[in-house]
Amino acid sequence: MANLAPVVMDNGTGWTKLGFAGNDEPSFVFPTAIATRETRSANLASKRGCEDLDFFIGDEAIENSKTYALNYPIRHGQIENWDYMERFWEQSIFKYLRCEPEDHPFLLTEPPLNPPENREMTAEIMFESFNVKGLYIAVQAVLALAASWTSNKVSEQTLTGTVIDSGDGVTHVIPVAEGYVIGSSIKSIPIAGRDITNFVQQLLRDRGETSIPPADSLRVAELIKEQYSYVCPDIVKEFQKYDQDGEKYFKRYDGVDSVTGRTYKVDVGYERFLAPEVFFNPEIYSSDYLTPLPEVVDTVIQTSPIDTRRGLYKNIVLSGGSTMFKNFDRRLQGDISKMVNERVRRSEELSGGKMKAKPLEVNVISHKKQRHAVWFGGSLLASTPDFGRYCHSKAEYEEYGPSICRHNRVFGSVM
Repeated sequence: MANLAPVVMDNGTGWTKLGFAGNDEPSFVFPTAIATRETRSANLASKRGCEDLDFFIGDEAIENSKTYALNYPIRHGQIENWDYMERFWEQSIFKYLRCEPEDHPFLLTEPPLNPPENREMTAEIMFESFNVKGLYIAVQAVLALAASWTSNKVSEQTLTGTVIDSGDGVTHVIPVAEGYVIGSSIKSIPIAGRDITNFVQQLLRDRGETSIPPADSLRVAELIKEQYSYVCPDIVKEFQKYDQDGEKYFKRYDGVDSVTGRTYKVDVGYERFLAPEVFFNPEIYSSDYLTPLPEVVDTVIQTSPIDTRRGLYKNIVLSGGSTMFKNFDRRLQGDISKMVNERVRRSEELSGGKMKAKPLEVNVISHKKQRHAVWFGGSLLASTPDFGRYCHSKAEYEEYGPSICRHNRVFGSVM
C-alpha cells in the first residue's frame, strides 16, 4: 500500500486545526469544544455502550449546548480532561478527516513546557485507542518559526527566533535557539483574542449602543474586532484624527438579529484602534496586568543566553489570529527598537564614549500563513521525506511504552 499523507492536528485552547500534510491550509477549523449528554443511569453497560457515542464537537457542540453539557477539554494550552479529549480526537479523525488512523502517521502539537506526562498520555491514547501508524509531537513555537520561512522578510531559514503566539485564550512569548525552546525565559501574557472581544463589547455598551440584541452582543463585538480594527502608531494623535474628521474614520456595521431577523446598524468608532491597543497599553482594559507586549518581548530576550540574543531580536515571528491586526508588526518593531536603541545609547554613555556598540537589528516578521502558522509549520515538517523516520512507530511503542515520546529525533535526541 502506498504511503498515505500524514495527518496534522493542532489542538489549541480556542480552535482546532485539522488537515493533511502538504496542504497550505487546514481542511477543518472549529472550536475545541465538546458537548456531552449528562445523565445518571443505573445500567452502566448501556451508559458506556451508547452514551459514549452521543456527543458533538466543534460548532455542532456549541449549537447543541442548550440540551447538552458544553465542555472545553483544553485550558491555557494544556489538556485538562483526557476522557473528553479522546472523544474529541475520535470524531476529528472519523467524522471530519474520514481516515483510518492505522494507515497514517500523525503529527500533533504541544504548548511550551508541556509536562512529559501529558506527552505520554497522548501517545497512549493515540496508539492504544486509535492504533496510529506513527506519532510525532512537535512544539508549537518551533512549527511557527518554520512557517515564517514563507515571508519575504526572512533572509535565511533558521530555527532561532522569538515567537509571539497569541490565540484566543492566551499569549506566549517563546525564545527558540536552534530548534530548542529556552524554557526558563518563556513569558505568558493573560491578554488574547477573547479579552479584546470583551473589551470591544464593553466599549460598545459604555457608549450606549442599544440597537445590538443582547444575544448577539459578543458575536458583533468579535466581528467588529476582526473586520475594522487596526494598530495605530500614536493613540493620542489617533483620537485627534477621529475628533477632527469623524466621517472619514467612523464605520458602520450592519447586522441581523439572530432571533427576530430584523436588521440593525452599529456605529464603529474609537473601538477600531483601541481594541488592539490593549497589547501596547494594557491599563486601558485591566488594572491587574500592566506590562506592554514590547516590554515583555524585550525582557524575554534579555533573560535568554547572551550568545542567542542577536538572533532572537533579528527574528521575532508572529503567530496566531490575535497578531493579525493591520500594522501590528510595524508598531511592535518600532517599540522594541526604541528600547534596544536606548539601552545601547546608555551603555555607550556609561563607558564614556570608549565603547562603540554594534547596531542591533530588530525584525518583526508577519506573513500570509500567520493565522494558522503552527498548523502550516506542521504541514511543512510532515511533508518532508524524512518525516517517517522522525515518528515513533506502533512497534516501538509496544516495546518501550509511552516513554518514547520523551525523546525528539529531529534534534538528535537518542533513546
